[in-house]
Formats: sequence, structure tokens, C-alpha cells
Amino acid sequence: MKHTPWQIRSMEDYLSAYKKAKDDPEGFWSNVAESFSWQQKWNQVAASDLRSGEIAWFTGAKVNITENCLDRHVVSQPDKIALIFEPNDPNDSSQGSRTWTYRSLAAEVNKVANMLAKLGVRKGDRVVIYMPMLPELLFSVLACARLGAVHSVVFGGFSAESLTTRIKDTGSCFVITADAAIRGEKTVALKATLDEALASLSDSPVRSVVVFNRLNTSPEFVNGRDIWWHDAIKDCSENFEAVACDSEDPLFILYTSGSTGSPKGILHTQGGYMIWAAYTFANVFQVDENSIHWCTADLGWITGHSYIAYGPLLTGTTTVMFEGIPTWPTAGRLWQIVEKHAVSHFYTAPTLIRSLQTFSEEFVTKSDRSSLQVLGTVGEPINASAWNWYFDLVGEKRCPVVDTWWQTETGGILISALAGISPLRKTYAGLPLPGVIPVLVTDEGHEIGESDGSGNLCIAHSWPGMMRTVYGNHERFLNGYLKPFPGRYFTGDGAIRDVDGMYRITGRVDDVLNVSGHRLGTAEIENAINKHPSIVESAVIGASDEITGQAVVAFVVLDPGAPPFANEAELFTQVQAEVTRHIGALAKPKRIYKVTGLPKTRSGKIMRRILRAISEGKTSGFGDTSTLINPEIIDGLVAAIAKDKRREPLKKSIE
Repeated sequence: MKHTPWQIRSMEDYLSAYKKAKDDPEGFWSNVAESFSWQQKWNQVAASDLRSGEIAWFTGAKVNITENCLDRHVVSQPDKIALIFEPNDPNDSSQGSRTWTYRSLAAEVNKVANMLAKLGVRKGDRVVIYMPMLPELLFSVLACARLGAVHSVVFGGFSAESLTTRIKDTGSCFVITADAAIRGEKTVALKATLDEALASLSDSPVRSVVVFNRLNTSPEFVNGRDIWWHDAIKDCSENFEAVACDSEDPLFILYTSGSTGSPKGILHTQGGYMIWAAYTFANVFQVDENSIHWCTADLGWITGHSYIAYGPLLTGTTTVMFEGIPTWPTAGRLWQIVEKHAVSHFYTAPTLIRSLQTFSEEFVTKSDRSSLQVLGTVGEPINASAWNWYFDLVGEKRCPVVDTWWQTETGGILISALAGISPLRKTYAGLPLPGVIPVLVTDEGHEIGESDGSGNLCIAHSWPGMMRTVYGNHERFLNGYLKPFPGRYFTGDGAIRDVDGMYRITGRVDDVLNVSGHRLGTAEIENAINKHPSIVESAVIGASDEITGQAVVAFVVLDPGAPPFANEAELFTQVQAEVTRHIGALAKPKRIYKVTGLPKTRSGKIMRRILRAISEGKTSGFGDTSTLINPEIIDGLVAAIAKDKRREPLKKSIE
């Protein structure tokens, strides 16, 4: 990326930018936005009120984000590599490593936009995309944006039921999928899963399904609805004029788990998200015109949206997409790709780092990593051991590690070190980015000044990339994020602030788990478990896990009148299968305890802190239990945990 006036180059620049963004946010963000292409300039930079829930940036402006991702680079650097694709199998002759320049990427996106337009997709339509990590997934995302359609990417690991929920909630008439996905040696039948999802909708809104042929699996087709990608895109032009959108027009809906049973459709808009994705990417990672950035996330998550697709392309950077898994066909696959493509900026999750730590260091050291300049982590705080391994071994003690904190709702990074500029502190995310005003708040709503302390992490003012609403349920947006601490955005996380103003995120304070950097609602998992005919009720908590950060732990109460399970292993297998069927494998409990009851308050609320304490081996000292309606249940819970600790075979089957 060519130097821009707003790219921070020193700690002095950071302090100056932070002060300007705080004192004069409209002037600051206007200056940043001036370096982007707008079809019509804004009337007002910010029109946001965190008390009313009305959030808007660059109002009155006309823009299409793809003109800034593609068109302007086609003019200034048409032959620069925009996208590098690495297939699942390094020996796959049918796919192979492939590259697209900004010119050729724009041509592919325009062809897909014409394909969708030919099928009837128009501005404002919602398009669900359920695909593997293929270039066509990126083409589809950008094509929707170019049309002014709203894309909603669904992670390919989700179940038919999860897919049904998202299609129904968005009211999407169009779906893009593939016949199947392949990750490592595992094949996932995506089209069959989609068919199951659509069959469960009594009045399906879906008119067209485009299917990309990845593995020649010959899925069933519904006449008049389903069409092969290669047939639909035949003869489509490589030219398509970007549709003019209002800055506040929806860009995408991305679902994330909440503390209730149903996932939330987080809605982001064209203009503000564009500025935030570009600004945070350029400044946190300190990219330049020679950078090759690889984020290992899936495009089904917000990390993939902001730091595989939009952030890199908005700044004219080369971005890498990888179809496979990090440990196949060898545990050194990531570092082989780093060497092969001379990756300079590498961004991944602490869960993956901890997993790779379990393998021999030779898998890392036998690949040349001299191209690496910056290492990043995302999804959860990184523990000291993983940080040391990452910094010392992978980065050879010369690459700064940026431990980024943000959420699906925030659109991009809020708190992080700036690579090579701001101070690094293990287990701390670092300092807030310009425009981000974090505050720590007690449960009673009192701010903890500007000194060191701990509390609920809130943000005092809106920022351009902030979510606008929960799709179709603005009241849920208000209740979940703005009403808990009026006048502030509530992140749902707790945090510690040290004397230097650096922040350490301590984890969720609501009923949401963070497993491998992905948020899972306890209620959603419990609803899935409770669908098993032999289970009366359940409670789910998160327990510390060396690999995933948090692991799902389930306590289940069985129906005494139901047929008994043959053994504990059968219970475990069936509950895992139930959760996988309704949500996906990511949400599977790692430990399951059969109990006679759950600790509840007199109002019927499950006292999860007791379950957490018992799961960690505590046998007494549970604090105030005066509100429990059934305190006698605690002894049975303690016994269930103690019994499990003595049962090695079950422990091994769980792992």
C-alpha cells in the first residue's frame, strides 16, 4: 500500500492520531475517508447516539465498497497480485496454487455479478453463501457487494439446522454453494446439507441455488431451482458497473451466537465498515506495497471478512486464501505455505498455535520463514506459553506479535499493538486504536476512572465499523449492547487495565463461550442437547482447555422413564451427535456429566458459577448459595466430577 496521510508510522503518530480522533472525530474520520473513492460525498461524518441506538457514518454519501477494493487498483496497479489461492492438497493437479492480479480479480467478480444479476439478484436482496474456502467464495462475496446485494456467509461446518435458521432469518431468495468441500482427507457434502435445510422450510423463499462443482460428487438437483456455476456463468461479461449504494446501506449480515437460543444476525453497512476495515488493517499490521498477508480464518467468520477479503483488498495488499487444514498432509503445512508464497504478515488463532505446539519443532524449522515480518493472533487472548512459542520459534524473535481484540459486532480491531510501533506485553491486547474510547464499568454502572483496574469493558463512543443492528430485531441490539450500560456500547467482555493504559481481556461475562476463537451461546447448545428424547434438561459452561482456550462442558439430567444408556460412553456419543446435528461439530461438548439436577435460584436461573467451580475441581467454598432452591444438589455434582476424574477410559474417549 502506498503511504497515506493516516497511516501511523511511530508512537508519536499514534498519540497524535488518538488525540485528534478523540477531540475531533468528525474531522479525523473525514480526513481518512478523503483518500477513498466516493460516488457522492457525505453530508455529515457521524450521526450516532449510543443512547437511542441510531448509528450512522458518512450520511448522504454514495459509495460501493468494491470500487475501492478493485477498480481504483485496476487503474493504479492492474498487474499486482491481489489473491493467492492454496488448495487443500499440495499435489492437487486439478486446482493447484493460483493467483489473480487486481485486473483479473475484478474481471472474475464482474462475471459473478453478471451471473447473479441474470438470476434476478437485485440491490437489497440477501444472498446466503455456503461454500468451501475457494476463490469462488471471495468472488461471490465481492459480487454481491458490487450489486448492492447483502451477503450472508455461513461457515461450511454448520449443520442443516443452523443453515435453515440463517436462510429463514435473512429471507434470502438466493443461495450459492458447492457440491462438496474437502479439508484434509475429510469430505463434507455441502449441497446435500443445503437440500436438507431447504426441505425443512415449510415455505422456502429460495428461488435459485448456484452450485460450484468442486469434487464432482453429482448431488441431486431440483429442476428450475438449482443450476451449476459453470452453466450460470457461461458467457457472462467481465464488465459490470458497481451499483451506487448509500453509505448506510447494508453490506453483509453475519451470524454470531448470543446468550439466548437463537443466533444474532450482525448487520454492517457499506461506508463505515469500509473505512474501519482499511484503517485497522493498514495500521495494526503495518502493511506496505510489498506485503503478502495470510489470515488463516474462514470467510464464514468476521475475521475472514475483514482481514482476508475487505481490509487487504481495500489497501491494495496481496491476500492469501487456504482451502485446507494446518496439519495435513503434515503438521508443517502452514510453514511450507509461508515459504512457498513468501508470506510477510501471518494472522491466526491462539487455539491453532497451541495445537501446533504439541508437534515437534522440526515441522516449523525445516521451512524458511525469513519472509515473515509480523505475526498476529485473533479470537481470544493468547496465553504466555503460546506467545513465547510463536514469537521465539515461528518469528525467530524478530517479528512483533499483535494480539488483536475485537468482535463480529465491531467490524474490525479495537484494541491491539501496532506492529513494530506500540509496546508489546504478553497476554495483553494493548492500547486502543484511534477512535476507540474504552471504559471499565462496575456491575452497578460506575466508571473506573482512567487508572488501573478491572471491570466490564465498554466503549464510550461509536466508531465507523460498529454494527448497526441485529437484523430484523433492533430491540435485541438495544437490549444486548446499549441498554446494560446506557450511553456506552457493552462488549460482553471483562478486562483489566494496567497503569500504562494497556488492556487485557479476561473473557466473556455473559452466557457465551469462546471455543477456538468462535463464540457459542450456551442456550443454543443446551437447546440442541435437550432435543435428545432421553434428556430432560441440561446446562452448558466453558472450562479452560489447553488447546481450544475454552471447552464445552455439559451437565445433563436424564428422563428416569426413558430407556437407559448402555454406558457413559454411549451417552457421550449420542449427546455429541445431537449437538453436531443441530449446530455443528464445533459446538460438541468435550465433557459430559450425568447429574440428578442442576443448581438453580428460586427464580429458576441456573447458577453457572457453581458448575464452573465444581468442574474445576472445587469441592467447597462456593460463595453465597442462599438463593439456591436446591443446595443439596451440590454434593451430587461434586461426586459426578470426582467419579469422572477416576475414569481414564472415558477421559480418553472424550479427548
